[in-house]
Amino acid sequence: MSLLLRRSRPLLAPLVAMPLLLAPLAAQAAPATPAEMGLYTRIGAVNVCISRAAGIDFEKSVGIAGETIAQLILGQHKGEIQQVGTKALTIEELRRGAINSAVLGAAEICPKEVPADVMKKVQDAIKQQGAARPGAPAPATPAAPR
Repeated sequence: MSLLLRRSRPLLAPLVAMPLLLAPLAAQAAPATPAEMGLYTRIGAVNVCISRAAGIDFEKSVGIAGETIAQLILGQHKGEIQQVGTKALTIEELRRGAINSAVLGAAEICPKEVPADVMKKVQDAIKQQGAARPGAPAPATPAAPR
């Protein structure tokens, strides 16, 4: 047996055992809580704001932030979100929702970095959502870009 193979055996053992050690953690994944979803949305929105301030295209910024949120929910929570129910969402469903969350969050945190046409759509959607729930207090409207 070669000297290299004998010396690398102790290094390979932990790599072989790693999937066995991580398996119980995956089995314990719980649906994302509203607090976790709020955190993920905030992280995505901040990333949109930072990338926009650095001159990155809005669509690309939102796409990357949305993909980050979707992959996080899929990896940490197996695609399950408490507010949605017991069904795990597909990656496509997660992406759609995550992109919407990133846009809404950016509209709130850094409205100057959101294109005017997108801000109008966000404000219209917020108004429509408030009108759909009679008796519900009017939702906070993101500040208009200056």
